[in-house]
Amino acid sequence: MTDVIIIGGGIAVCSTARFLAADGADVVLLERTDLNTQASGVNSGSLHAQIQHEPFVERGDNWVRKYLPALPFYRYAIDLWEELAGEFGDEMEFSRDGGIIVASTDAQMRQVEAKTRLEQSSGLGSELLDAAALHRLAPYISTTMVGGAFCPLEGKASPLKSTTALASAAAAAGARLLRFSEVTAISRSSSGYRVATSQGVFEAPRVVNAAGSDVGRIAALIGARLDVQAYPIQLSVTEPTRPLVSHLVYSAEDMLTLKQNRAGTILIGGGWPAALDAHGRPRVNAESLAGNLALAARVVPGLAHARLIRSWAGVVNGTDSWLPILGEMPGFPGFFVNYVPWMGFTGGPAGGRIVASQVQGRPPPVEFDVGPFAPAAQ
Repeated sequence: MTDVIIIGGGIAVCSTARFLAADGADVVLLERTDLNTQASGVNSGSLHAQIQHEPFVERGDNWVRKYLPALPFYRYAIDLWEELAGEFGDEMEFSRDGGIIVASTDAQMRQVEAKTRLEQSSGLGSELLDAAALHRLAPYISTTMVGGAFCPLEGKASPLKSTTALASAAAAAGARLLRFSEVTAISRSSSGYRVATSQGVFEAPRVVNAAGSDVGRIAALIGARLDVQAYPIQLSVTEPTRPLVSHLVYSAEDMLTLKQNRAGTILIGGGWPAALDAHGRPRVNAESLAGNLALAARVVPGLAHARLIRSWAGVVNGTDSWLPILGEMPGFPGFFVNYVPWMGFTGGPAGGRIVASQVQGRPPPVEFDVGPFAPAAQ
């Protein structure tokens, strides 16, 4: 018997375990393979705050209105990253240099302007940039770009080191981290929930489902439904090169994220679709790779001579609304969800802090309304 069972092995799980254990709860973490092997470990380490351009343009005003409550969540999320980086020292390789979205046409610039106005009204501090201001701030950007916007809140961290740091902190605070413990069944018990795994049966009055792409399957084990999806995407990394890209860079033309890490390598992503092999495993799609790299070189011409050393594919978790799902499942007292779609690396620790408070019956330590993220509100 334990106080809380947490299911999953990514940054959302390790954050939740760390906060609960530090608060004095007896915690068991159950992961079906090893820690940080799925979305948390294969992403490029971007820390996002601004509204992502693609859904803003493609999904319309109704989507935008519903999404706006997420902006204070992501502002808090990156503040929390900074707090954790202060606690763990340089271990997470956290930096907050800001994010730039660039436009190559006047039509794209009008879209950027509309998006930036909404961000400004939500306190993100985003700033519109004409061509001259853009190139003063980021001289590495192509002079063909007509302008853009700068969000000072954004940054990056190491996906390989950050989850490991949080897992170690959770274990140091007393959490039991049980790897290779696949959850096969969940049932109600007199004490709360009985969770059957490949390594035995565990019981607790409270369970947190933070299983990423598996969160829907875990919810279904208790007869609940979560409308979540998983998408195969791919990323690439160059050889180490001279200091070139100083910010997190996006393009209004198509999907793109660019950033340079401390080793000097440049990470190129943005959500271009990967393929699936005969066993359903993600693999690199050559057409997406060519498109992603060509766009990156158009935005940052200095990349043209950098050699690519690796491309890889992974799975990103999503929902149509792009809103986090945080809180207790209706009809299932004591069963909580911590699921941050699309930008789960950014929001995982924030979701962990919020859900850890909810599990203990405490109000989350935030100044914004978490009601829109409740499972019942989705």
